[in-house]
Amino acid sequence: MGAMVSADRLLAFAAMSFLLIVVPGPSVLFVIGRALAHGRRAALTTVVGNTLGAYVLIVAVALGIGTVVERSVVVFTALKLAGAAYLVFLGVKAWRQRGALKAAFAADEADRGGLRTLWEGFAVGVANPKTIVFFAAVLPQFVDPDRGQVPAQMLLLGLVFNVIAIASDSVWGLAAATARDWFARSPRRLSLVGGVGGLAMIGLGVTVAATGRKD
Repeated sequence: MGAMVSADRLLAFAAMSFLLIVVPGPSVLFVIGRALAHGRRAALTTVVGNTLGAYVLIVAVALGIGTVVERSVVVFTALKLAGAAYLVFLGVKAWRQRGALKAAFAADEADRGGLRTLWEGFAVGVANPKTIVFFAAVLPQFVDPDRGQVPAQMLLLGLVFNVIAIASDSVWGLAAATARDWFARSPRRLSLVGGVGGLAMIGLGVTVAATGRKD
């Protein structure tokens, strides 16, 4: 498969992907919020969901849908606002439940469905406006038409993006979950953790809705 994409293009794309991923965007901040509210396991499950969501975008770009999204302001805006609304909804829910966070620390690992956490991460990953624009506008530039198999080249490059994203987001999530463990030692800090996590997600949703215009 390596022959499909030249080494210099692969490295250049990996470098650009790294810069985009390391700077905290919607997915990273969502993972941090999840880590603070629900701990390490939920954070890592969210990372997997995010990555699956991002790969759906890559497949969409590879099949030509990404061009429609990138060029259509209506489709782009609809996806962006849907993602923003979902973030705000989850943030408000976390804020309202902050008082019950002590019970959540004890019971959440058992009660909270892994599939549900995975789906929530997936929804944020697939509606991340920064990723949509990156895949639709940047990813095609690293494809070499002379080598053929253009969709396969895009899927391979997307896999590189996802490997970097999993590593980076997992580090963020584990760091936040470790801080969460420190907060958990004092019952008085519990509502603060949930409140901050909830407010972060609400603020993030508003930011996503207000920014990410195609210029």
